[in-house]
Amino acid sequence: MSKNHPRHEEAYVHSCGCGGGSCAPQPSPSIPPQGAARPARHDHDHDHDHDHDHGEHAGHDHRHGEDSTDAAAADAHAGHDHGVLPGWPRITAALVLAVLAEAAHWGASLHPWLSYGGMALAVVAIGLSGLGVYKAGLKDLARFKLGIHALMAVAVTGAFLIGQWPEAAMVMALYAAAERIEDQAMDRARQAIRNLLQLAPETADVLQPDGSVAATRVARVALGARVRIAPGARVPLDGTVVQGESSVNQAPITGESALADKAPGDALFAGSVNQHGQLTMEVTAPATDSLLARIVHAVEQAQATRAPTQRFVDRFAQVYTPIVLVLAVLLAVLAPWLLGWTWHDALYQALALLVIACPCALVLSTPVTVVSALTAAAQRGILMKGGRSLETARLLRAIALDKTGTLTSGSPALVHWQATDTTASQPGDLGRTAWQLASGSDHPVSRAIAAGLPAGTGADVVQELQALPGRGVQARIDGQRWTLANLRWAREQSLSTPALEAVLEAQEAQGRTVTLLADDQAVRALFAVADPLRPQAAEAVAQLQALGVTPVVLSGDNQATVQTIAAQVGIADARGSLLPQDKLDAMAVLQRDVGPTGMTGDGINDAPALAQSDLGFAMGGRHSTGMAMETADVVLMNDDLRRIPETIRLSRKSHTVLWQNIGLALGIKAAFFALAVAGMATMWMAVVADMGVSLLVVANGLRLRRWRG
Repeated sequence: MSKNHPRHEEAYVHSCGCGGGSCAPQPSPSIPPQGAARPARHDHDHDHDHDHDHGEHAGHDHRHGEDSTDAAAADAHAGHDHGVLPGWPRITAALVLAVLAEAAHWGASLHPWLSYGGMALAVVAIGLSGLGVYKAGLKDLARFKLGIHALMAVAVTGAFLIGQWPEAAMVMALYAAAERIEDQAMDRARQAIRNLLQLAPETADVLQPDGSVAATRVARVALGARVRIAPGARVPLDGTVVQGESSVNQAPITGESALADKAPGDALFAGSVNQHGQLTMEVTAPATDSLLARIVHAVEQAQATRAPTQRFVDRFAQVYTPIVLVLAVLLAVLAPWLLGWTWHDALYQALALLVIACPCALVLSTPVTVVSALTAAAQRGILMKGGRSLETARLLRAIALDKTGTLTSGSPALVHWQATDTTASQPGDLGRTAWQLASGSDHPVSRAIAAGLPAGTGADVVQELQALPGRGVQARIDGQRWTLANLRWAREQSLSTPALEAVLEAQEAQGRTVTLLADDQAVRALFAVADPLRPQAAEAVAQLQALGVTPVVLSGDNQATVQTIAAQVGIADARGSLLPQDKLDAMAVLQRDVGPTGMTGDGINDAPALAQSDLGFAMGGRHSTGMAMETADVVLMNDDLRRIPETIRLSRKSHTVLWQNIGLALGIKAAFFALAVAGMATMWMAVVADMGVSLLVVANGLRLRRWRG
């Protein structure tokens, strides 16, 4: 997820691209922060949109990767804007007048003068409900655009010309009513990101040097500032507790259902709720880079991109409307010759076919489903970077998992260390040397060693400190070269002995990771670190296996330790002593032999395999590296491995709903085309069928927002 991203609210324009565009909620260009240059607006051919400036929440415009082409195509084909629709009072009046016009039409056979009154009522009804639509349709026709407005303008005009003015009025009024209902339904999908933004308060109670408290807007709170959080209040920014103890509900951020106990030194996330007890925290991230801001960015990025199925449907819709238009023309021209219809009946059926030609329901079938699924995932602490990730998850046949920080907690502790050769240094000196090397590395094992040893005095001169990728860390200390590394390095340097390997084997049989301290002549000490399993690891593995997904461990740790940890969670295929390139090669083999393969990791050494995998999962907790989170397609914000099988189940469920919607939309179109060819279609039936199925697919897609795994 990208850094330096301001918290902001995404405004939306709802555009139905009938005739090749999109009926999805499209993100409008966001409003930049005050003083920033305003980005150029996209030309959607809309009358207006609905931007909302929220000051501190202002953001920036996104256009990402492979989806930018599709988004640009959607912009070019945008077709209709709900800004041309009237409000409910006018729509209601138009429906009443359309019913009266229909009644006048029926009574005209007894009282001919009623036909003139009915025609007047129909004109007024069309003016109340569809004047904006009619004008927009004429503009579109002048520009050779075949959107729903153009189709409605042709249908209404044609209906009047053949004397079906009551039906023209009813069609326009029903269309306006259905579009308004659809717009309100779509608002529920748009509300998702707004709800996220409302989690964090606008101000923070910042402690001043004189001991007073000042309410300060979160955007102006500096790093390192101390903020007081009262019981029942929401945490305004990310930070670390420095005073007080309490329980915090961080379910909206991480998806964890249980309250998290917080004490000095524990992390707090913006948007979580302090339950009891006053807390004082030190701010560790600006509002623009809080965990909540990154969640919002991930959701809005996912909403702005198109899933593979959606891109297919959008491209299909671009050719669908012209084809139906040609069929309508052929029906009007050929039916009198081939089917013996009157010209009046043929033209009427062709106009009815035009009304249902709008692919709104078809194009709506995918984005609503995808956005609902992505929102449900975010609420569970699963951040997917777009619809492609959502659709790929269901295809996975194998999942490769790193050990340290993934299967294990990533918080290893030094449980044992011993000198192996004291001829060169005393044990205390060896411990200080190991601390100086370990404290210069950010690897979890090195951090555990540094935390478990007495801190060095700083009197020794440390020079040329460098990482040895996949092996350890090396430096010159007081002019002598020392290395803190694994057994692989010791073997490469011919420093390993049978006695040493026997000691290591005994340690590794206990699931411990052993690191060696060596100078240029020999290994001088060993340090055993144990990293406890994540409590949900075994359950997550069992769920993956139940889904038909094969779990595999790929780790840089030694084979014995990896095998021990894998056996504890029920994984048979465990591979250790792997360098980053080895993990990359193993991933390619799994993809070739097993099928689509995901990768789960948290470190820099996992990034190549995450990039190579069909779907990368990054652990999103505090131990995860930024590179892993940037490279991965899915981020597990609460480090709960059970979210991986949940992602696969959600992907399969959303795929089912997607194709339910597509089948429903196409089925209704095909059925109505058959009715038109049989001479049984009416224009008001076409409106009800078209808009009715649009509402059905929206409602069906929105069901995924309530998905709970």
